[in-house]
Amino acid sequence: MEAAVWITGNVGSEVEVKEFREGVTYASFRLACTPRLWRGGQWGDDETTWLGVVCTKALALNVKSSLGKGDPVVVVGRLRTERWTDPQGVRHERLRLDAQSVGHDLSRGTSVFRKSTRAAAADDQEVNIGELILATEEQDAVDDGEPKPGEDAA
Repeated sequence: MEAAVWITGNVGSEVEVKEFREGVTYASFRLACTPRLWRGGQWGDDETTWLGVVCTKALALNVKSSLGKGDPVVVVGRLRTERWTDPQGVRHERLRLDAQSVGHDLSRGTSVFRKSTRAAAADDQEVNIGELILATEEQDAVDDGEPKPGEDAA
């Protein structure tokens, strides 16, 4: 059984980008989820749950260029538990969310979308439909002797 979840919260750290293996980029950030509760006739914060969020490939690059610390976000992904033992022999465990999608929480503000120029295929085996359409349009323009999309007619 897969633990797929969606969660809202605030970006709690700067987005860090690293290369995991040659050609595979990943980004990570901390996500703070603080529920609001009605207590004693007023609203207040409950305990904050912290999650590590990990993004790969095109999503990692888009997250780095789109999110900043404090931004309200919605994250969809697979929930995982990381376990390790430190050098002193103490066992640790923390939650990690392997993100499939990340976006601004538009119930708390506005955002402007810009299509990335880099291929955004979720998998190396997938075809980027946008690139396929653009390549087809360019080939049709060459065949017709017309300027390519984005070029001025001479």
